[in-house]
Amino acid sequence: MCNDACLSVETAVAAAKQHREDPSSTGLPPGPRLPRWVQTLGFLLGGARFLEVCRRRYGGAVYMQTVFDEGFVMLFDPALVREVFQGPHERLNAGEANELLGPILGSRSVLVLDGAEHLRHRKLMLPPFHGRQMRLYEDLVRDAADAEIDAWRLGEPFALLPSLQSLTLRVIVRAVFGYEPGPAEEELRRRLRAMIAPVAQPRGLLSLFLLPRLGLDQGRRRFDEARRAVDELLYAEIEKRRADPGLAERDDVFSALLLAEDEDGQRLSASEVRDELITLLVAGHETTATGLAWTFDLLLREPVALARAQMGDDAYLDAIVKESLRVRPVIPAVGRVVRGSPFELGGYVIPEGVELNPSIRVMHMREDLYPQAKRFRPERFLGPDAPDTYTWIPFGGGTRRCLGASFAQMEMRVVLRRILERTSLRLVARRGDRAQLRAITLVPKHGVRVSLERRDALPAYAAIRAD
Repeated sequence: MCNDACLSVETAVAAAKQHREDPSSTGLPPGPRLPRWVQTLGFLLGGARFLEVCRRRYGGAVYMQTVFDEGFVMLFDPALVREVFQGPHERLNAGEANELLGPILGSRSVLVLDGAEHLRHRKLMLPPFHGRQMRLYEDLVRDAADAEIDAWRLGEPFALLPSLQSLTLRVIVRAVFGYEPGPAEEELRRRLRAMIAPVAQPRGLLSLFLLPRLGLDQGRRRFDEARRAVDELLYAEIEKRRADPGLAERDDVFSALLLAEDEDGQRLSASEVRDELITLLVAGHETTATGLAWTFDLLLREPVALARAQMGDDAYLDAIVKESLRVRPVIPAVGRVVRGSPFELGGYVIPEGVELNPSIRVMHMREDLYPQAKRFRPERFLGPDAPDTYTWIPFGGGTRRCLGASFAQMEMRVVLRRILERTSLRLVARRGDRAQLRAITLVPKHGVRVSLERRDALPAYAAIRAD
């Protein structure tokens, strides 16, 4: 007997078929009438260029199809993006759009939940990422940067991305998980790296979740073993901390999640705490490291901007971070699945079951929104006419905006300043690194290769603070 989800899929399939035959009959936006496999090649080989051609030809909303789905709508217009981000959360399901991440993050992750449950988790997770708590983390980030800088060798070219991944993992383990330096921290980092590594590969999601359907499940088995090894540590630590009378004295996110209560006085279960910790790891480790790597790939090619950045002005460093995330967004798009009933959007009627995808990388490169869009110009984000929250969307928006956005921007600013204070880096390649899709992130294919020309000792104030 067919359930509601089945009916929704059938409705979406019927609408897609009708749209192919007569686009004006369904209320869906226009789009290319190319075979699905051709559109798939356009996505895989053309990337943002293919999408920009579609935008110019069909407008701010484009109906598309690939061999992996029955149809979706790409959005390239800030006004339409505003409608989606401000739309009713119970009608536009981001969690459903993220369902591929469920086996990695867990079924109770804030990223895969929708409706009231998503809002409950979000409210419980927000406090550690604001105000005084954020300022406490800055010293921790600076110390992690110093530890990584001290490991770099003068005159030896190296890929910056893996080093930054090590740095951001150290920050996550200490700020989020609350582990102090020592054997326990090293063991947790080792197990986390083993779990993350296969997911971050160029074909990571393919090997973990699509190939097993064909009977090729060796990669999935290794991932499951690594995940169980992490869970063993986390569940033991959850039990240990809940029995600790000094839990309220701790200032890490892990402990805050254990103490957080909703309006009914209910706390998160052990499995919910585990899923949110893994979510913060996956969402805040690879993405921040990638954003930093792109920042140096862009900044080190602009002598004027680099000289100004070395002066250490917070506002300008923040502008550099924002401009880097504009030119090289880490996540190419976000998604919302229409549920409940058809959704009206900009004069179109989107059937239930169809996914809406605001395209971050295409919107960030629109010349009418960002003159000389391909140029790296941090000055765009200084002054009263800086881009707004519907033209600059590297963290998504609305009730689904990344809750760690402020933490990520702080971390990028602190690391950027510390590396500029203590080193002189030179890019090895004359041209900028190429983007490569790994899982759901756009990373520099060669890791941004640099050479360390100078490394200064710790400034006096840092040595005093360390004492």
